[in-house]
Amino acid sequence: MPSATPGFELPLRLFLAFRVLIDELHAELARQGHPDMRPMHGFVMQAIGSRGTTAVDLGRVLGVSKQAAGKTIETLERAGYVERTRDPDDTRRKIVRLTPFGVDALARSARIFDTLRARWAEELGQDRLEALEDDLRKVTPEGLWRLDVPGWFGTM
Repeated sequence: MPSATPGFELPLRLFLAFRVLIDELHAELARQGHPDMRPMHGFVMQAIGSRGTTAVDLGRVLGVSKQAAGKTIETLERAGYVERTRDPDDTRRKIVRLTPFGVDALARSARIFDTLRARWAEELGQDRLEALEDDLRKVTPEGLWRLDVPGWFGTM
């Protein structure tokens, strides 16, 4: 029996749920001292990671050009989230690293996501939320950390 719900609603509802969580995250980050954080910055900062990376490697992970990665690095550098340093193994290469301010933003994000998840558990019920998460695991690839969203959306 066909559903009365049109097929296009599912991806839109999933995206809307993502958007609600991300908007709430960024509102709270702003209240906690990170008003310049933008949704795409989280993907970029996760891709930079704790060890740092180069603009070329960052672009590859994000699925964007080196130039697009460089522009985002400049934005994050101006906001104090990243810094560029010389690679100790090859002084010709520049490494992009998270600053303590950038690490703080990611740590706060993790705690805020835990709070948002707890709120959803209250709203939906813990069992239903866990069932939803289990069902989403069944229909999505195992690789949780796809950071190529900027390239997939086509722009940074």
